Amino acid sequence: MTDTYTPPKVWEWESESGGRFANINRPIAGPTHDEELKVGKHPFQLYSLGTPNGVKVTIMFEELLELGITEAEYDAWLVNIGEGKQFSSGFVDVNPNSKIPALMDHSTNPPTRLFESASMLLYLAEKFGKFLPTDHHKRAEAINWLFWVQGSAPFLGGGFGHFYAYAPEKWEYPINRYAMEVKRQMDVLDRHLADNEYLAGDEYSVADMGTFPWYGGMARGVLYEAGEFLQVQDYKNVQRWAKQLNERPGVKRGMMVNRPYGEPETQLHERHDASDFENNTQDKRIARGEVPAPE
Repeated sequence: MTDTYTPPKVWEWESESGGRFANINRPIAGPTHDEELKVGKHPFQLYSLGTPNGVKVTIMFEELLELGITEAEYDAWLVNIGEGKQFSSGFVDVNPNSKIPALMDHSTNPPTRLFESASMLLYLAEKFGKFLPTDHHKRAEAINWLFWVQGSAPFLGGGFGHFYAYAPEKWEYPINRYAMEVKRQMDVLDRHLADNEYLAGDEYSVADMGTFPWYGGMARGVLYEAGEFLQVQDYKNVQRWAKQLNERPGVKRGMMVNRPYGEPETQLHERHDASDFENNTQDKRIARGEVPAPE
């Protein structure tokens, strides 16, 4: 950084600053407009976007459904944060922090609202008795790592990702600062996974679901196009773990939900039934001319 910034005595909001996401960041809470959320046919109504935070929860739902737990059926509605949909009155009623994901459980009376992805993972694990070990020490370990990723991911996303990929200018100091921290976190994971198949030991859990979209994504080189920069191939144990999780059917489906970017076959903007995945694939194949459209 060549220029020295001297903070003013009183900070003032410059709405035009902030890079790619300047139009959705603001220093005040609350709704910007009135708009009700849609409600589908299932007890669980998810309002989200296919970001690393968002897909934690869709992975959990799809893993529960993979086990045959039909009570975990859900509707997933796309919330376009680029258009400020997270600031609607309906969304703020569910999540006063205006961040995706937001979830309503209509199977309770009154309905239960849930915000923060880790809260949703724990809620669903406890509700259905799955993906949270019952053994005392393994359960504590799963919760340790789930809380670890909640505290660590902002360095990867809001810190490194912002300054490396999204900031209006490239500045050496913040990029180096956050790159160092992300590499330290990857090393934390790599050392732990050297002696453990999953984060909680030998059981796949909510800790893996919460961590995989962020650190598994970085290990696979799909976040911020920074794989070479951070030499992610060197974290062999994280690579093994990420590959193993990426092959799970529930993970594959969960990563597609509410995803409006990437290759067309990886996108499922909304999810209201298990058949949506099959229909989505067929629609994309027709669009590419691989199969004829039905008459």
